[in-house]
Amino acid sequence: MSRRRALAALLLAAASQADAAGACRGTIYLTFDTGSQSQAEFIAATLNRHHIKATFFMANEKTTRGDWSLDPSWAPYWKARAAEGHAFGTHTFDHVYYKGDGPEGRIEVRPQFGANAGKKLSWTPAEYCAELKRVDQRFLELTGRRLDPIWRAPGGKVSPRTLAAGKACGYTHFGWAPAGFSGDETSSEAFPNAVLLKRALANLKDGDIFLAHLGIWSRKDPWAPADLEPLIAGLQQKGMCFATLREHPDFPKKP
Repeated sequence: MSRRRALAALLLAAASQADAAGACRGTIYLTFDTGSQSQAEFIAATLNRHHIKATFFMANEKTTRGDWSLDPSWAPYWKARAAEGHAFGTHTFDHVYYKGDGPEGRIEVRPQFGANAGKKLSWTPAEYCAELKRVDQRFLELTGRRLDPIWRAPGGKVSPRTLAAGKACGYTHFGWAPAGFSGDETSSEAFPNAVLLKRALANLKDGDIFLAHLGIWSRKDPWAPADLEPLIAGLQQKGMCFATLREHPDFPKKP
């Protein structure tokens, strides 16, 4: 039996076990940040095939296609994901890293991309908010719909000041669980996919937020093709179901 057929059989068995149990024994929130986009199509197809909804955090990052992840050329991709019912949040437009708190309430940052890439800047909370909203505006242009009111800081680096800035303009921050770090940003020589998969299946528990990317430039052996479907199968065997962050207890309630 081929590896693909064996995996399909495993997924079917996991689904049957979940049906027999009659209810989920826990929920895992799969989330994906933009990146090189090298695995974007594979990840989308895998989620769709297994009827799983996830949450995407979006920044305008350089892709392996030679364009940028929020260019008009990616509109068909994002429109399709929106139609499938996934959730979407802002990851700052230029993938802006928080570097520290500055004087007079300012926020020290360093964008990874854009006109100010690599420069250390000092922003007011209002300017930080404007950066978060840039993604929402572009997403509206690409898909005709707004983001969900959530954001994730690049690298997960935040402070009370950045959290307050996000909250002031309507965004709640979501990081990830320690067990939810996929490790796809690490060296594949030091952390092979088999090691990352084993660790995730051993440690993920009910309510955990899982983080991976739509592609990482530096990882020689990409995480997604090797680990995504086995992760889904393994978690389903443990009785886990999947949901977007719209279903998370900390998702902001409508007034």
